[in-house]
Amino acid sequence: MGVEGIGARVARKEDKRFLTGKGRYTDDMSVPGMKYAIFVRSPYAHAKIRSIDATAAKAMPGVIGVLDGKQLLADGIGNLICGWMIHSKDGSPMKMGAWRPLAHETVRYVGDAVAIVVADSVTEAKDAAEAVVVDYQELPVVTDATKALEQGQPQLHPEAPNNLIFDWQIGDPAATDKAIASAAHVTEITIHNNRLSPNPMEPRATLGIYDGGDDHYTCYTTSQNPHVARLVMSAFYNVAPENKLRVIAPDVGGGFGSKIYIYPEEIVCLWASKRTGVPVKWTSDRTEAFLTDAHGRDHLSKVKMAFDANNRIIGLKVDTVANLGAYMSLFSSAVPTYLYATLLSGQYDIPAIHANVRTVYTNTAPVDAYRGAGRPEATYLLERTMETAARELGVSPAELRRINFIRSFPHQTPVIMNYDAGDYDASLDAAMKAADWNGFTARKAEAAGRGMKRGIGMSCYIEACGIAPSAAVGSLGAGVGLWESAEVRVNAVGTIEVLTGSHSHGQGHETTFAQLVADRFGVPIDSVNIVHGDTDKVQMGMGTYGSRSGAVGMSAVVKALDKVEAKAKKIAAHLMEADESDIVIENGELKVAGTDKTVPWFQMALAAYTAHNLPPGMEPGLKEGAFYDPANFTFPAGCYICEVEVDPETGVTKIIQFVAADDFGNIINPMIVEGQVHGGLAQGIGQALLENVHYDPENGQLLTASYMDYAMPRADDLPSFKVSTSNTPCPNNPLGIKGCGEAGAIGSPPALINAITDAIGNNRLTMPATPQKVWAAAHAAN
Repeated sequence: MGVEGIGARVARKEDKRFLTGKGRYTDDMSVPGMKYAIFVRSPYAHAKIRSIDATAAKAMPGVIGVLDGKQLLADGIGNLICGWMIHSKDGSPMKMGAWRPLAHETVRYVGDAVAIVVADSVTEAKDAAEAVVVDYQELPVVTDATKALEQGQPQLHPEAPNNLIFDWQIGDPAATDKAIASAAHVTEITIHNNRLSPNPMEPRATLGIYDGGDDHYTCYTTSQNPHVARLVMSAFYNVAPENKLRVIAPDVGGGFGSKIYIYPEEIVCLWASKRTGVPVKWTSDRTEAFLTDAHGRDHLSKVKMAFDANNRIIGLKVDTVANLGAYMSLFSSAVPTYLYATLLSGQYDIPAIHANVRTVYTNTAPVDAYRGAGRPEATYLLERTMETAARELGVSPAELRRINFIRSFPHQTPVIMNYDAGDYDASLDAAMKAADWNGFTARKAEAAGRGMKRGIGMSCYIEACGIAPSAAVGSLGAGVGLWESAEVRVNAVGTIEVLTGSHSHGQGHETTFAQLVADRFGVPIDSVNIVHGDTDKVQMGMGTYGSRSGAVGMSAVVKALDKVEAKAKKIAAHLMEADESDIVIENGELKVAGTDKTVPWFQMALAAYTAHNLPPGMEPGLKEGAFYDPANFTFPAGCYICEVEVDPETGVTKIIQFVAADDFGNIINPMIVEGQVHGGLAQGIGQALLENVHYDPENGQLLTASYMDYAMPRADDLPSFKVSTSNTPCPNNPLGIKGCGEAGAIGSPPALINAITDAIGNNRLTMPATPQKVWAAAHAAN
């Protein structure tokens, strides 16, 4: 490891522009003739559109055009799709209701777009949008998923009777039922995983540009995967031919999953640009974000966990109802199925598992992947159940977990996943030591003397990152492959450009990818430039989500670097009249091992492009590309311990300490990994204590559409985290890395709720654990 190579704590290169206000975001983009868009959105959660009258709006100052869903339909723009096909257990395909980019017949949630107004300024567009008269026939509403399944409830889509999208299962129901019937003890619990709003710092935005001269479209957008956006908008939505559409995702201020998808606004702004003849930009305000960004979570599950007389788990049965909102979003079907139920074994050796999942339409915003995507839901269910079981069995929650750990690898679970490597005891031991687990009893007694209730909670999580391989996910219904691409260009003076299909929206790729190159060739990271987010520069890529950038994206870079290194060594060997097998690369030089013969890196690069003295038959230049399709998922894991004090008079919870011990495999930049864990912990704690999307069940109005009503964690809600890693390398990628971006959000909610319920002596507590809820639960326990 060099001072800037793999394993070094290098400050992020990109932070200079971010911290000095030099970032370039979609809303910063301005092109000649650009106009501004405002969407006319439904104030009703469910209604028929009788008519739309834009006469007055079109006559207002500055208005360029007002367009509606009927015009969009007439121009052949297609429906939004879900890209992962799921079949019900009876073999029938999922019931995908029509989602129009602009609704022209029926609106199904508050915020559903029905028209777009384009004007010279945002203010003029807003004024005109208010003048558009939409005649609605209000319809009955249902916001609760379990209620939506009942007979006689409002029907959202004719394609989905009783609002059921699919009824899916995984595992062995007979073996699981048999295990439960024969168990010495069965723990039963109902788990609700609350609905969340993603709240990235940068709201969504898009700029659609149609060039009539070249019949070409450009879309600037806040996307985590611009290539998929181009693919979907061309192949499925009929916005533009793929070779005539450029999608650019410049600096993106956070995503957390909510910017993976293609939303109506990208489609409509591009279409509106052609229709009006002007570039069209739309930027969401925060209330629009609450209304229309894909929400996360919203599962209700009933769980049975069976134990034998030695406290070993012998069976797990789960019945989940997942609320997918008014429409199926791009990856929504995968979240409560292959990203959730396949992780229900956790870190434990469970011989029999059966999960049944029903997904449901409701008059709420669409639900899709949010940081962790299925893995937080699985971990929360499993770890709350384990903690409950430990209390019922009268055993230490740490030891109950320990005796059920998987210890032999590879390990095939009953729910598809084959874990490749891990050491769960190491993470458990590290966390317990850092938390001073054995000293808790004394701390609890001291707190009681001050009138405080003190509790400690644990969570042992596992996740699957770098979704792969493509053939496997394809067989499970995925509409795309999940490989990644890279191209490495060595310029004539030795500087290097890496073109990657991964996308950075806060993860630090410009630093970590450069460290990988610096480590390989011994060049300064400032001489390495990372290019991403532009479909005209990078041939193709699958973007960033699911902690895939390291395990998949960087592995593609490694393959390309291998090819560059091989050619570089051939050139150097020819220049020094040596055997290429004797060439080594160190400190920016190519050397003949055991001699003083060297060629500087820049001189080798120049030789590749002058081409005056290359090996016979070698093409000039030094540029190589590669695609990487992983052999398996990677499986980060860890143990989190939270200690809290609860004030019984107010219900206020104070986090005394939070310990995170993770296994991420080999680590490129420890400082960036720590930052990712800190951010994930903050989001997980936010879910556990504060955050909740709430709809009025009578009329479907969103009651948490601003920060006045939706509580986000602040600095004084969080402790100083204690983070550590004890790493087992991943055997299935060339770098041995596993992924770290989602772990904190996965493992933290159950640890915190387990701690609070331990403190108050009442296990019946749902997220978010607000002071009111905690106070009521504490007094109910008494």
